[in-house]
Amino acid sequence: MPRDNLNELTAFLAVAREKSFTRAAAQLGVSQSALSHTVRALEERLGVRLLTRTTRSVSPTEAGERLVRSVGPRLDEIEAELAALSALREKPAGTIRITAGEHAADAILWPAIAPLLPDYPDIKIEIIVDYGLTDIVAERYDAGVRLGEQVAHDMIAVRIGPDMRMAVVGAPAYFARRPKPRMPQDLTTHNCINLRLPTYGGLYAWEFEKAGRELKVRVEGQLIFNTAGLRMNAVLDGLGLAYLPEDQVHAPLADGRLVRVLADWCAPFPGYHLYYPSRRQATPAFSLLVDALRYRGR
Repeated sequence: MPRDNLNELTAFLAVAREKSFTRAAAQLGVSQSALSHTVRALEERLGVRLLTRTTRSVSPTEAGERLVRSVGPRLDEIEAELAALSALREKPAGTIRITAGEHAADAILWPAIAPLLPDYPDIKIEIIVDYGLTDIVAERYDAGVRLGEQVAHDMIAVRIGPDMRMAVVGAPAYFARRPKPRMPQDLTTHNCINLRLPTYGGLYAWEFEKAGRELKVRVEGQLIFNTAGLRMNAVLDGLGLAYLPEDQVHAPLADGRLVRVLADWCAPFPGYHLYYPSRRQATPAFSLLVDALRYRGR
């Protein structure tokens, strides 16, 4: 069907259903004179009058009623299918690649993503656990997760978690053999479980703060890991002290499997943020993910 014919039929149906050129013109976003011209062109092409016009009303003729009954439902179906295609185009879909540390992936990303996926089967999410300060642009990630203080200024940062605290913990069996440290400096005489950082190949220095005084202590010990899970296993087995996110040790502290020390030296600090380039064009899938992760003070 030529496009002009379709436009003419659409114009006629709007007038016939509204029984008003004024309301139909407003609905279609055209002028009344243009609408009247379009309908008259259809009538002239068909060789039959479709509308009865008076100064007060507009109504379909018998031929017009027949056209409404026969063509109207078909055009409605076309409009419905076009709307469905538009919805499909806008339906969140595609692959999103995120780089994050192990704790952020477990504590923040997974609890938000898991409930999302069943409702959006066309979204695929790839999470790469990495403790390094990954260049997400060079590595072709859509976004990364870092602590708030580590996000570069040229990135958009969205807070996705509360403030955090670290905890120095050890098993009762460990403290049965060693005195508890009273100051961060005392850790240098303890068997500490270290974290290897991939960025520079060095060991993570344990960070402390109290009354505005900041300290970084480089500890020593028999064990070095690059995952939180292995550090947790080692500290639970009484093989040393560990420096872990506070939320990870709530359960073993509550049931007595671990003992906390130096709590007064572990101050809160900005929690996790999702970050991505400011020039990134957000897809529906990415916007949905950002909204699901956004921290709302819960």
